[in-house]
Parts: sequence; structure tokens; C-alpha cells
Amino acid sequence: MAILSISRRTARTVRILGVASASAALALGAAGNALACNIKEFSAEAKCDGEKGVIVVTDKDPSRTEAVVSVFLQNNGADAREVGELTVKGSREGTTITFAEDWQPNATYRIHVKAGKDGKLVNEDIKPNLTTPSTACKTETPSTPATPSAPETPTPSVTESGSESAAPTASASESTTAPAGADNNAPSPAVGDSNLAETGADSNTGMIAGIAAALVVVGGGAVFFGMRRRGANSNS
Repeated sequence: MAILSISRRTARTVRILGVASASAALALGAAGNALACNIKEFSAEAKCDGEKGVIVVTDKDPSRTEAVVSVFLQNNGADAREVGELTVKGSREGTTITFAEDWQPNATYRIHVKAGKDGKLVNEDIKPNLTTPSTACKTETPSTPATPSAPETPTPSVTESGSESAAPTASASESTTAPAGADNNAPSPAVGDSNLAETGADSNTGMIAGIAAALVVVGGGAVFFGMRRRGANSNS
């Protein structure tokens, strides 16, 4: 009986340990799957960097598994060209990589992710494919042609119009300066003449005055003697 009871206890203990080991294995497997790189941790978006378009891919893999991301432009459901290929290590907060691509509105891009050795962890596309916005980053504004201005009509000057023409105004120097003519050719007065014009006499003025005084005296004496003679004749 004692041997039988020991065997039952041993079997029960073994079962308990087996269940615990299985539970631990499942827990570890679930935890490993939770930390493993997954395609759902990747996302893509078309943005604008100034006037240029870019495609930004974000990796939120907390295990920081290195992944290779490739971007392809689609045309009628097939790859038209490869935009580029970059390597990224994700993070819980998210790590971004940027592809320079001047995308057109409503264009479609396929983003493929490959992680782990030989792509054992991830080797598939981000679903759905990326479709760019309907508005481009840089909108071409057609230039408006400049309206030709009317030709300016020249305003007739005073001298151009016959009715408005007038003699040109003499300049200050011309109005103050005597015109050249015969006066400029006339001999200029001598120095002595200019002095006579200023004083009213010359060097012969005294002699002329003396002769005039003598004539006055002679004339007066002739009148006096003539009157005496006329009186003497009347008395006789």
C-alpha cells in the first residue's frame, strides 16, 4: 500500500510540473510573438517638404528589429519604377524614414517591408497601397499676361504748336546785356570827354567866359553912348 501511495503522489507531481511547463512555454511564445517585428507596425504617408513631395514610412517595432523598406510607384497595378530603398530600426515611439519623391496627385505607391534574416520575420507589403493626396505640393499658377498700356500722347510744347507758339523767353544774361549792334562799333568817348560830360566844363571855359563878359561890357557902353547922343540931339 505504501508503494502505491508513493507512485500516485509522484504521478500527480509530474502532471503539475508538466502543466506548469506548458503554461510557461505558451506564455513565452506569446510574449515572443508580441515582441517580434510585425507588418502592422509599419505605416506610410505622402507629405510635402516645402514645395517638394516626400513619402514618410514609420516603424513602431519595440524590438528594434532592422528592416529594409522599399518604395515602388505603381501604374495599372504593376511596378513602374523603384523610388528607393532604406533601412530602419523601429522603436516604441516610432522611427521614421523619408523618401524624396515629387509625387503627383492621386498616384499609387507600393511599400514593401523585409525584416529578419532572409525576411523570416516580415516579407510583405504595407496594406493598403499608399495613395497620394489630390492636391500637389506646388500649384502652378498661370501667369496673367500684362495688359499693354495705351501709348502716351506727347503734349505739344509751347514752341511746337503754331497757335501756342511764342517768342522764346530771353535768358537773364540776354535780357540784361545790351544787344550787339552799331553802338558796339561806335568809338568810345575819350577820357577827357567823359570828364567834361560829368563836370559840364573844359579847360577853355574861363577864356570863353571872359570874352563873353567883354562883349557884354562893350554892348552896354554902346547902348549908353547911343542914348546920350540921342538926348543931345533932342536938346539942340
